[in-house]
Amino acid sequence: MTRHIRYLSPTGVLGVGFSENHFRAALSRDLAFIGCDAGSTDGGPANLGGNKPFFSRAAVKRDLRILVTGARSIGVPLLIGSCGGSGGNWNLNWVREIVLEIAQEEGLHFRLAVIESETPRELLLKKYREGRIRALDPAPEISEAVLTEADHIVAMMGAEAYVAALEGGADVVLAGRSTDAAIFAAIPVARGFPPGLCWHAAKIMECGGAAVVTMEKPEGMICTITDEHFTLEPVSPVQQCSPLSVAAHALYETADPYRMLEPGGEMDLTGARYEAVNERVVRVSGSAFNPMPYTVKLEGASRIGYRAMVLGGVRDPVILEQFDSWFDGLKDHIAENVEAVYGPSIRGQYQIHYKLYGKSGVMGDREPYPERIGNEIGLLMVTLAQTQEVAYAIAGQAAHMVLHHAVPQWQGLLSNLAFPIAPHFWNLGEAYQFVLNHVVELDDPLELHHIRYEEA
Repeated sequence: MTRHIRYLSPTGVLGVGFSENHFRAALSRDLAFIGCDAGSTDGGPANLGGNKPFFSRAAVKRDLRILVTGARSIGVPLLIGSCGGSGGNWNLNWVREIVLEIAQEEGLHFRLAVIESETPRELLLKKYREGRIRALDPAPEISEAVLTEADHIVAMMGAEAYVAALEGGADVVLAGRSTDAAIFAAIPVARGFPPGLCWHAAKIMECGGAAVVTMEKPEGMICTITDEHFTLEPVSPVQQCSPLSVAAHALYETADPYRMLEPGGEMDLTGARYEAVNERVVRVSGSAFNPMPYTVKLEGASRIGYRAMVLGGVRDPVILEQFDSWFDGLKDHIAENVEAVYGPSIRGQYQIHYKLYGKSGVMGDREPYPERIGNEIGLLMVTLAQTQEVAYAIAGQAAHMVLHHAVPQWQGLLSNLAFPIAPHFWNLGEAYQFVLNHVVELDDPLELHHIRYEEA
């Protein structure tokens, strides 16, 4: 009989939901493990910098209860990566507390491994001084001060950390920041299946059932890997995979659909072949993995101040006909007003970010048709200052300035901006930015990641 390994991914991200009945129907004792990604940088740096979860506690607990009870019912490991959205230590412990709560409520007993991804700063400084931290493109300038003062820095672990946790007897593994694919490649690679197939399958499986023809709602996927190929089958009986839908997944979140970097190597999909097994199942072969020096990506976030915002819409056709000149004058008017209140010393101490929807608001400078204007333009103004009070005050001033900024054709007092909600400006709270987009060279894949165990 052909050697194989099967595993299940229930959804693309923990907390977004999936159908419990489809998941339960897919559980069988020939599964080697269940894995689920829980994080992303899609929401920006605030999840990491400000210790904020990606989804609500109720949503994450709902999904976790199904996953933990399901995995324990068939006695297979459950691997969760990038816990809490960013994988920072606070976020990781937040998920740990939920899992312990579920174990208590369900009367479950299992060995839990927690893998931290926030690295001691002294170790990062040592790597930096040795010249072993390298910038990706694009990357901000870094210094020892950045590495010391960033609110949180995580190192994106590879597959080896999961393998080590399982070798330590873990039934459930909760990992900090992790590459998405490492969650699903760890066990197949450790069992000796071809790395190219393992990593390519993992890159698809980390998104759950996203590689189906039509994803009406988040569902899961089952992967079966042999020494010659892997197959993908949707968990939902009403969803299908096609060679096109599976191959197209290589375009998702990648700069190059043929080559994708992971800790310790590069996926090479130039020889990958996609074949339909039937109307629901696709077989993939020919994927390769080229070993490289072992590096892991660093993500860091630092607080840069506080934000407030204004949201409104302009529909006056007279203004729209001369919008660019009107808008340039408006920005100058706002700057003059802010200085009139706070004095010239405010220069450089605040920012206003303008976003125009209906006029290059989505694509920005890459918009191919910037001259096209519709019936209205949505105006978003986000202020940034060192205190919430100042950010809020400047937002209020900006809102009033745009409301009454004149054009030559109109006389008297104008009201240019329609506000969709009241109050029409409000606080956004602390603001963060990413301060690292770098990789660090490692001597040992585990040197940045501490594993601890407990009985749940």
